[in-house]
Amino acid sequence: MKIQGKMFIWLSVFVLIMAIVYGWWSKEPAGTTALFLAFGLCIMIGYYLAFTARRVDAAAQDNKEADVADEAGEVGFFSPHSWQPLSLAVGGALAFLAIAIGWWLLYFSAPLLLIGLWGWVFEYYRGENQTQ
Repeated sequence: MKIQGKMFIWLSVFVLIMAIVYGWWSKEPAGTTALFLAFGLCIMIGYYLAFTARRVDAAAQDNKEADVADEAGEVGFFSPHSWQPLSLAVGGALAFLAIAIGWWLLYFSAPLLLIGLWGWVFEYYRGENQTQ
């Protein structure tokens, strides 16, 4: 984590310099504001990573002698299959299409979104995947 913290802090310094140069050179407020906000985001992430790195054990990425296998292990649990994202994607696409075509389309997209969300949240509470 120490490496990532340093990278983000140096990135924030670069973005700050670019924001000042861009603002001075272009006199354009929208881009200058966006660059200053990007600086703020970079410094927040860099500070968090540097702050957290002092309180946790050193990871393999902080050791220059480490191998790739040193960080190996269980990454997490991933669903083997699920139809719920398809329902959410179709419902979301119809909801955004409702902005362009007409708000009446939300009557068709809301049930798809609710069914997909409900199914995805409670996917492992019933059926064949109940024990996982």
